[in-house]
Amino acid sequence: MTTATPSPAPSPSSESPALHWQTELFATRRGSGEHPGRGWDAPVYAGIDDQLEDSRSRLSRVSARTAYQEVLHGRAVIVDIRPQFQRERDGVVDASLAPLQVERNHLEWRFDPRHEARLPIAAFDLRVIVMCEEGYTSSLAADALVRLGVHRATDVVGGFAAWAAAGLPVAPA
Repeated sequence: MTTATPSPAPSPSSESPALHWQTELFATRRGSGEHPGRGWDAPVYAGIDDQLEDSRSRLSRVSARTAYQEVLHGRAVIVDIRPQFQRERDGVVDASLAPLQVERNHLEWRFDPRHEARLPIAAFDLRVIVMCEEGYTSSLAADALVRLGVHRATDVVGGFAAWAAAGLPVAPA
């Protein structure tokens, strides 16, 4: 993660017309120390890989086999955040393990115990193991839950692809 310092605005000759408003905004606020939007309180990353590394620093990620054991013995719930087309294409965690399918854009609302759209099982101490296709989006999603206070949230290293490759229970969508 990098410190929150503004980048110099590109010169008008080097920017596309579509980005001109951004240049004007930076130029206007650069001297005041303001950042476009809400301020400098949000972390600024040196790309998505940096953001992913930061997210994973707050997680104790688990292998597909460990996730299976936790779910099998009732110590966790597995949440598949993949979009419907991926579930239809690749299959799903077998229903015998009671997986939840909550697409990524609904996850925080369903697992924030304070929100009216929460699932009945939502709790701050719930062990939520998030799964995406390959274990990237799930890291960002699990970290979002951790930052909401669902402190035991994590994700599966390698995602559903690792789950299936390990020969763990899958079913067609």
